[in-house]
Amino acid sequence: MQTKRFFWYLASVTVVLATWCGADAGPLDTPGAPQVLACSACHGLGGNSPGNTVPILAGMAPEYFKKAIQEYAEGKRQSPEMEPYAKMVLHFGVEDAARYFASQTPKSTPIKGDPAAVSRGKAAAPLCAACHGENGEGDPDKLIPSLRGQPPGYLKSQMLLFKEQKRNISDQSVTIMKTFMKLISDRTIDDLAAYYSSLR
Repeated sequence: MQTKRFFWYLASVTVVLATWCGADAGPLDTPGAPQVLACSACHGLGGNSPGNTVPILAGMAPEYFKKAIQEYAEGKRQSPEMEPYAKMVLHFGVEDAARYFASQTPKSTPIKGDPAAVSRGKAAAPLCAACHGENGEGDPDKLIPSLRGQPPGYLKSQMLLFKEQKRNISDQSVTIMKTFMKLISDRTIDDLAAYYSSLR
């Protein structure tokens, strides 16, 4: 199993190297860039994910990034895809990786939500503002992530994990989210995801 994972790591690095050379973002001499090569295969160059279900890491608060990596590596935040990569990031240098992504300029998701859903999500957003801020900016000091401009599919998937009690970390913020999301309808989850992803 470890050999297979290492093979996929090397394959990811090879693909990224082929596309990264000559790219504007993330030159290899930037501190932390070598540590995040494999991340870029899914999360995009410089941490700006082009997909709907993979989060944007560019501009992420370093302490939150490190917390997430640690939880994925320990299996507390369960993801068969992320766990081996999180362990690699820890091995090669999570501090440098966190600083690297924090230093990158975030670009909001290119995926556009339905305008009606965005409008409904805006009306429902005050429910989230107490923790995530009036504009979804989060609170780095409390390890609360920013929601602004993240892909709607990713935001929806995370809210559903909370609602389905599949985010089993014991810290207080996650306990609050699990309780809160059980009260939110699936349609409102869709609307909130559309709204926060639309913020620039």
